[in-house]
Amino acid sequence: MDSRLGRQLGATLFEGSISSQPHIEASALRRDAGIRQACVCARIADEYRGKDSRVLDLTAVTPIFDFFVITTATSSRQMRAIVDEVDRVLKSEGSRRIGTEGAPTGTWILQDFGDIVLHVFTAEARKLYDLENLWADAVPVDWQAYLDGLKSA
Repeated sequence: MDSRLGRQLGATLFEGSISSQPHIEASALRRDAGIRQACVCARIADEYRGKDSRVLDLTAVTPIFDFFVITTATSSRQMRAIVDEVDRVLKSEGSRRIGTEGAPTGTWILQDFGDIVLHVFTAEARKLYDLENLWADAVPVDWQAYLDGLKSA
């Protein structure tokens, strides 16, 4: 093959079928679904009387996961209720829990949904682990405003 033809073929492939645009669109759709589900997790925690529920956007910080949802429960029963409801709602939306850490009678329960990680702490454990400070580079998400924006759209 002559080098001019090779360059033309390479340019055609770059401009045409091997475009990065579909990848960018799929990534944006996945992020939109992730942020919406993270905000839904925070809303569930809030509805189940979790305290100081927060969503942290970690997309610019780590490639391992996209969002942390952090909340504080006042009892192991409340912790279990929050994680059970989040699991039920996300499962109904097609997201499967990959794993769970922590004991229902302990001070912390983690649920891993791939792009979203839910942390439900007792007040003492939340203060001890201090995830908001540990991941200080994360961007806080105003989950209430985000969900309100979805309602008005």
